[in-house]
Amino acid sequence: MPTTGTGSRPGDPPGRTPAGTAAATPAGRARLNRDIVLRAAVDLADTAGIDAVSMRSLAAGLGVVPMALYKHVANKDELLDGMVEAVVGEIEPARRDEDWKASLRRQVLSARRALLRHPWAPAVIESRPAPTPRVLDHLDSVLATLRSGGLSVPLAHHAMHALGSRVWGFTQEVFPSAPPPEDPAQRAQLVAAMAARWPNIVESAAGAGHDATSTVGAGCDDQAEFEFALDLLLDGIERRHREGWTPAS
Repeated sequence: MPTTGTGSRPGDPPGRTPAGTAAATPAGRARLNRDIVLRAAVDLADTAGIDAVSMRSLAAGLGVVPMALYKHVANKDELLDGMVEAVVGEIEPARRDEDWKASLRRQVLSARRALLRHPWAPAVIESRPAPTPRVLDHLDSVLATLRSGGLSVPLAHHAMHALGSRVWGFTQEVFPSAPPPEDPAQRAQLVAAMAARWPNIVESAAGAGHDATSTVGAGCDDQAEFEFALDLLLDGIERRHREGWTPAS
């Protein structure tokens, strides 16, 4: 979420330094802390993309020399880990006042909202060589939700594998494609050519309610598709639990 030079982020308590900015000391020098550095890095990635994030560009945005950052993050890897921690920290905690399936669904959809606010985050989460403490906190919380519903350890383990990256709120697109041509005639010609070679793909897209003349690259309702798959998995896990599933069965 981008910040301005003098404004504050909604929800910041009175007197709090605006996110992504350094507090000023009486001498007028920038006073940093780790939280300010990480928030500024997340803001920079949100507005300019993850490739724009470097120690030099981050220091310039904060109005300090790059060496000042190394007191709070040792290197670029530690910076990326901290950014992941900041994003994962936005995920709502599990609730124990509802059944396990509703609680897990709520938590996964909260993770999705967090990652939609930070489109760069999925690639960074997948790129990290080892999980950070807050990442492990989230995974432990998901497993605790499954176990609180009475699922066995083996079933909870298999459920985590089935959910995969959905516990982080994202999945890989099945049919990645470029945007379709803007010209309707060219778009129709492209669809016709695709239908001649890949009729089932075109039929599937058209059958899902897409305009047949804009099938190529038109995409789907990502949120609806995500929730459909999530509910399908949760229903299947619940059914296995009711049936008393074990690895031997």
